[in-house]
Amino acid sequence: MSRINILLPAMGEGVIEATINKWLITAGTMVNEDDPLVEVATDKVDSEVPSPAAGTIVSIIAGEGTTARVGEVIAILENNKSYKAEEPVRVAEEVARVRETIDSIKLEKKVEEDLSKGMKSRTPSGKFISPLVRSIAATEGISYSELDTLPGTGMDGRITKDDILKMTEKRKNNEDEKKRKITSDSLPSAEKKSSGLKSSDKDEVIEMDRVRKLIAEHMVISKRTSPHVTSFIDADVTKLVIWRNSIKDKFLAKEGQKLTLTPVFIDAAARTLNDFPMINISVDGTTIIKKRNINIGMATALPDGNLIVPVIKNANEKSITGLARAVNDLADRARNNKLKPDEITGGTFTITNFGSYNNLAGTPIINQPQAAILGTGAVRKMPAVLETPEGDVIAIRHIMILSLSYDHRVIDGALAGKFLKRVKEILEDYNADL
Repeated sequence: MSRINILLPAMGEGVIEATINKWLITAGTMVNEDDPLVEVATDKVDSEVPSPAAGTIVSIIAGEGTTARVGEVIAILENNKSYKAEEPVRVAEEVARVRETIDSIKLEKKVEEDLSKGMKSRTPSGKFISPLVRSIAATEGISYSELDTLPGTGMDGRITKDDILKMTEKRKNNEDEKKRKITSDSLPSAEKKSSGLKSSDKDEVIEMDRVRKLIAEHMVISKRTSPHVTSFIDADVTKLVIWRNSIKDKFLAKEGQKLTLTPVFIDAAARTLNDFPMINISVDGTTIIKKRNINIGMATALPDGNLIVPVIKNANEKSITGLARAVNDLADRARNNKLKPDEITGGTFTITNFGSYNNLAGTPIINQPQAAILGTGAVRKMPAVLETPEGDVIAIRHIMILSLSYDHRVIDGALAGKFLKRVKEILEDYNADL
């Protein structure tokens, strides 16, 4: 028999920790491989951690309500299988892990030494500063005069590692408090944490759930980060509607699922992003990151009224059939809380469909750190002027409005206008092989 540490797995790009929501088993429970063990929550998605093997849960390390970091042990499982044949591989993996840890420590030590070389070993008043303390001071931008005011708790009043770390933590807390105060003072009262409004006995007070709080914070951050501009264009999608109506029954019979307009919109956006790569970007300070992959997120409403954005990776490489399968699968699993963490991360561009609720158009908020988001309105029958060899005529056509919100720091109106015009052209003359 052998014991296996159950680790908190990687939960998606940029996620380093998760909250233990609910254990689905108890110590002593026998489980099969891939059985769900625990429900965890991150700032991006709720998910389940499966068992890596069959066996018995010996102990639960991370309690409900606690926070664990990716890679930490959250439980221990006793496996009844013999691992003799795999032992050389396991030993080699462990040796490699230990070597990696040693190399990492050596690298950190070298960095410390390099940082401390440029600093003197004593403060103006004569306090001794160790190389480790010097390296932390150099990294955090702490001056000699500041170090001189720091009372050391080490022998002969020496400044220890704990002393300077407490100092940096205090500085950080003070800076965060100043930022919060500045932000609070600059916000309209409706955006402050507490507006001071009082509810009457007839009012219903509803506390935001965790997901809604995250959405609210993300939206506010986006508006503060990017100067939003929205451009609009209408498209005559009569040919597209006729094409879809002519094949939707065949598609349903062949694939066992419906062909909606959403995969068509994603296909058009992916093609256009390939033509205009400077829309498929993100901003990092004063640098622009042009994304190699075209990963399109689709905003999906959940039954509880919240919103999630599953991502179709490499959308430009998929056929319309592949996109339809991906859209239907992700949307279905999103509504049933079955998405994996990596299925809602890595997006480079987002589409939100206002037409799902028969809305004409909207001004969507950019999904940071992306630089643009496309809104698609309802397709409606409308009278339109058509140019013919015999002159202008009025005809009934299927018209929709497209809107593009973009980060005006890096995307100008001309580029956004060209992008929208190209999406319009693709949709107005749409045809794809199944």
